[in-house]
Parts: sequence; structure tokens; C-alpha cells
Amino acid sequence: MSLLDASWWIALLGVAAVPLVLFVETGLLVGFFLPGDSLLFTAGVLTATAVGSPAHLPLAAVLVGAPLGAVLGAQCGWWIGRRAGPALRSRDRSPRVRGAMDRADGFLRRYGYGKAIVLARFVPVVRTVINPVAGALRVPTATFTLWQIVGGVVWAVGLTLAGHLLGASIPGVDQYLLPIIAVIVVVSLVPVVVELVRGHRRVGRGS
Repeated sequence: MSLLDASWWIALLGVAAVPLVLFVETGLLVGFFLPGDSLLFTAGVLTATAVGSPAHLPLAAVLVGAPLGAVLGAQCGWWIGRRAGPALRSRDRSPRVRGAMDRADGFLRRYGYGKAIVLARFVPVVRTVINPVAGALRVPTATFTLWQIVGGVVWAVGLTLAGHLLGASIPGVDQYLLPIIAVIVVVSLVPVVVELVRGHRRVGRGS
């Protein structure tokens, strides 16, 4: 069992893994480590497998479920931040999570609400914490909702279709699923590691 392994989630829950994992990753701070990027790309690859294959996922179901989970999760995170407010930055929280919150705060101030909310979708960890941070900073409901829907749909549908196109371009993709998924997992972990290293450095400078 590996919570970081997108294929494990799909094997366990099937197509339902996509909206569920994305909801938790983007809506709850405890989900910051979940494999959103690799899950979307892997699910996209699996939609290109032969219908009837044990690994096959229906493209339409993924294209509906993925943005739905991402959008509802982000809105849930914003609501939690709105309710919790300053308590989110409690010293009891993990230094990495607090560091990611500081970066999310910087995103909002540097790029403005709309651009920051969309860009954060593509940055692991930051896409988890920017939603409650936006709520705590009282980003207007309509502004946050509009841009998180735009970002969520672009991120979820874009990565899914990228995976589908890759799978469709490889004849007999079913035979190469294990190495393809292994590469996806490794590549998707790179930005996560980068974020963790940045957070560690920030913590080190602050101590």
C-alpha cells in the first residue's frame, strides 16, 4: 500500500479514486501529500486502454469526476479557512505546512487573486494550502469561486487529456502500463520534492 502511488488508489477505488483523492488533496490540509498530478495523468493513460481491459477507465467519467472533485475540494478548503481564520497558522502545525502557507500567501499578494488561484493548481502542496489561506484572508466568495473553477477545470481536464493522448499514441498501451505509470510517478514526485526542499530551507533560515 502506498498513499503516494496513483495506481494504488485506482486499483482500490477505480474511477471513484479520481474525484475522491482530488477533493481531499485540494480541500483538506491533511491531503497535501496526495498524488493529484500523477493520478490525473495516470487516469488519462488508462482511459486509452482497450475497452474491456481490467485497467480501463471511461474517459467521460474521468473528465466529469476530476474537475468536480477539484472544484468542490477547493471550495471546501476556502470555507475551512474562512471559518478557522488565524488558527490556520498555529505554531502546532507542521513547519512544512506553515511554509507552504507563507508561499501561498505570497502567491496571492504577488500575482493577485485570479492569477494566483489558477497558477497554484499546478504547484503541489501550494494548491492544497492556498484555498484555506484565501478563505482566511477573506478573498471575496465570487472572486475565489470563479478563479478556482477556472483553475480546477484547466488543471484536471488538461492533465487527464494529456495522459489520454499519450496513451492513445502508444500502440498496445496495455502492455506498457507498469513502466509508463512508474515514469509518471517518478516525474510527478519531482515538484513535490522541490517544494519540500524549499520548505526545509525556509524553516532553516527562520530558525
